[in-house]
Amino acid sequence: MTATLPSGTTEHATATRKAPVDREALSTRLLGSAAKKSYDPLVDIDWDAPIPEHLYGLSPEWSSLYGTSLWDRLTEEQRVTLTVHEYCSISGVGIWFECLLMQLILRDIYGDDPAQPHVQWALTEIADECRHSVMFARTAETFGAPSYQPPKRILRLGKAFAARGYGPAAYAAILVAEEILDIFQRDLMKDERVQPLTRATSQIHVVEEARHMRFAREEVARRTPELGRLQLRRHRTVVAAVAAIVADNLVQPEVYASVGLDPKTAKEAARNNEHYAAKLREASAGLVSFLREVGLIGGPSERLWKRANLI
Repeated sequence: MTATLPSGTTEHATATRKAPVDREALSTRLLGSAAKKSYDPLVDIDWDAPIPEHLYGLSPEWSSLYGTSLWDRLTEEQRVTLTVHEYCSISGVGIWFECLLMQLILRDIYGDDPAQPHVQWALTEIADECRHSVMFARTAETFGAPSYQPPKRILRLGKAFAARGYGPAAYAAILVAEEILDIFQRDLMKDERVQPLTRATSQIHVVEEARHMRFAREEVARRTPELGRLQLRRHRTVVAAVAAIVADNLVQPEVYASVGLDPKTAKEAARNNEHYAAKLREASAGLVSFLREVGLIGGPSERLWKRANLI
């Protein structure tokens, strides 16, 4: 079960920071890249291929319980099941956030001239996100897992953010979700211990999200210097809160019930798992460095990043 990806380099989101490039020139380049390297997961993935019973849903080192006594007590079969459900939970959170970011982008370009490349790029990005959301939903269905979503209070917060988020905070929030998933999925797509379906969906997502992250980084770098002191403080707080919410909701507690663990006990073990915390910090290191450089991490809000194990 593989997605065939053409050769060549992709836009990489972790390039060395330079002055923001021209918005329309970048959008034109990204539109050309999308025309050459875009995928339809419903066609490019073999959804009827068998699911190997012995392969993990994600690399075991990325399990939220890896290195804990709870992990040590699980059988190999249970570890496989747990990691499948964890991947489906992370994918479900991905769907939730992609729905939010599509609203943010549409609000941002509303009323702009559709002949402008940045508007056409935004619409192209939204089309990508629609396909990704269907891909992740289909993945959970194929694995036989529930459609995991954040709890209702988080859904309400997300709806409010989608309605009011703007400017650098909106694009930085996009980066928070996408860049952490990018590092995570780059590991999965290379790991032969992992399910072919996981590797295929990760590979497609990595290739297409690289373009999205490049555009978001440039928007953050271009817009943040325009903020006043109080605005900057507000945007820092919003981005930190989004980061903390995303990190805490990647793996829903119900996931642990799939292997007979008490959800509350297992969630607490995951929160206190230093190995998992180190993996989150590893995944967010490039993002944190970039946001510090542009000024969106700093001051009192930095405590939220630390509490979420992202710093």
